[in-house]
Amino acid sequence: MPASTPDPADLTARARIRDAALRQFGERGFEGATTRAIAEAAGVSPGLLRHHFGSKEKLREACDEHLVKLITRINEQVGADPSDVRVNHVAASMAALGPYQRYLARALTEGWAEPVFDAMVRMSEQRLAGLDERRSDPPFTDRKARATVGTAMALAVGILHEHISRGLGADVSGEEGAHRLALTLLDLYSHPWLSPEEAAAHRDALDKSQAGTETAPRSIEEHPHE
Repeated sequence: MPASTPDPADLTARARIRDAALRQFGERGFEGATTRAIAEAAGVSPGLLRHHFGSKEKLREACDEHLVKLITRINEQVGADPSDVRVNHVAASMAALGPYQRYLARALTEGWAEPVFDAMVRMSEQRLAGLDERRSDPPFTDRKARATVGTAMALAVGILHEHISRGLGADVSGEEGAHRLALTLLDLYSHPWLSPEEAAAHRDALDKSQAGTETAPRSIEEHPHE
């Protein structure tokens, strides 16, 4: 099922409430949004909202579950044939997640939506597992650390899409902007900014700096009574 095709389960009052909550949480934040306003936006009664979700916290959990399901579908489609040149996977992902960018931006920067972020990290770890098998040099850090930072960097494209669109000179939610974004990402991923030798030198310098910090003597000012 294409990522843009609605799930049959979404054609329900419960889904309308969830989608209204995604919009309200994105516009007003979790604290600012009210269940009454969400119910009104969904065209249902507050009682029906409580019947389906029980509380605003449970409703937020349902929002995160929906996004995890959507992102998983996108990831599976990309993983099925990542070399399919007929598909701009960046454009497809931007289009599928476009309606939820405001929610994601607010949720992630305010420290919630942990299930969404953690699910993306797990997907990144799976991707890195295959890439690590082809590496000729050992990674500097463990796979989860790299997947975590990589996920944050990938999410920044969607969160900062207005700034990126301005910099690229085209809206990344449109065909031309998505094409430019995909080309830029391809170039960045295929041409590292540092050579392996330069990266190793920086790593050694960081290790020496860290070792020096751990073994540096404490100053008299820090311990005036010793």
